[in-house]
Amino acid sequence: MLAGQIPAPGKVELIDVPEPTLEPRGAGDGTGQIIFQPEIACLCGSDLPYFNGEHPEFTQRQLGHTLHEMVGTVIATNGSRFQPGDKVLTVPVNQRGLFERYVASEDRTIPVDPRVPWDKAVLAQPLGTVIYALKKLPTVLDQDVAVVGAGPIGQLFIATLRNLGAREIISIDRLESRLKLSPRMGATATINTQQVDAVEEVKRITGGAMADIVVEAVGHADQVLNLCQRLCRHAGRMLYFGVPPESVDAIQWRELFRKNITVHTSVNPDFRRDFPLAMRWLAEKRLELSPLVTHSFPLNQIQTAFETFRDRKDGAQKVLVEFPAARRG
Repeated sequence: MLAGQIPAPGKVELIDVPEPTLEPRGAGDGTGQIIFQPEIACLCGSDLPYFNGEHPEFTQRQLGHTLHEMVGTVIATNGSRFQPGDKVLTVPVNQRGLFERYVASEDRTIPVDPRVPWDKAVLAQPLGTVIYALKKLPTVLDQDVAVVGAGPIGQLFIATLRNLGAREIISIDRLESRLKLSPRMGATATINTQQVDAVEEVKRITGGAMADIVVEAVGHADQVLNLCQRLCRHAGRMLYFGVPPESVDAIQWRELFRKNITVHTSVNPDFRRDFPLAMRWLAEKRLELSPLVTHSFPLNQIQTAFETFRDRKDGAQKVLVEFPAARRG
C-alpha cells in the first residue's frame, strides 16, 4: 500500500509500505483499535510546518506526515465500538495520516452521520476544533468580534460566530481573494490590511468601542498578536487559535497587560463532545460550509495539493485529497 513521506522541505512523495496489523484484543493499554482506510482528507494549516520543514520534529521525517482531517471506512477492529464497514472520522496521532490504511484508536474516532456528504463530513474535524475554542468564551451573543485571518479556520469561525449570534463579525486579512468568501460565510464586514488601517476601520465599525473579542486565526505564518491586542477593547478577550511557532518575538505585552485583555488558547478538542457536535451541526444543516471547499486532488497528485494549499493558488481554501478507496466505494 501507499504511504507519504517528506524527503525534503516542500516535497512529499508516495512510497510502498507493508499493510498495518492489529494487536490482539485487549493488548497494550486496552483501548480498542481499528484499521482505518481513508477516503477523503483535507489539508490544514497545521500540516504546513511539516511540509515546509518548519516543525522542530521535521528532522525525524516520520512516515505518514502529514494529514489528520479525514473520513473513511473501518476495515478491521479489535475493539467494540465499531464494526468493519462503518463510515468514520478519525484523527491520527501526531498528524501521521498519510497512509492508504493505518491503525487508529477508537477513542480518536467518531461515526460519520449518513446525512452528511463525504466532502462535508471531513469538515467536522476542523469545525470541532472551532467549537471547542469558542466554548472557552463566556458568550459571543451580541458581541462585536474581529477575526484576524480569512483562511479556512477563520471562515469556520465566522460561520460559527454567526450561528451563535455575534452582532458584528469583522473578517480581516491581507488577501482580497480570501476576504471575498467571508460575507458568504457570515461576516458583516471585511477589512483588507493592504488597503486600509484595520484598527481605524474596527474603531469606525464599533463606534469607537473596538472589538469585544478578537480571534487570532493566522498562527505560525505571521505574527499578528500585536494587531490583535490593538483591535481589542479594554477588558476584552483574545482567542488565540492559530498554531504558533516555538516563540513569538516583539510582543507588545505591556500594552496587552495595560488593557486588561484576557487571552485564551485552544488545542486538543474532546472526541466525546466537540467532534460529534460538529458532525451533528452539519447533519442538521445548521451551517452551510460548501463554499469553503475550493479544490480537490487525487492522492497521486498530493504534491500539487500541498502546493496549491500552501501558495493559496486560485483562491484556495479547503483543499481535499481523494484516496483510491473513495473511487472503489
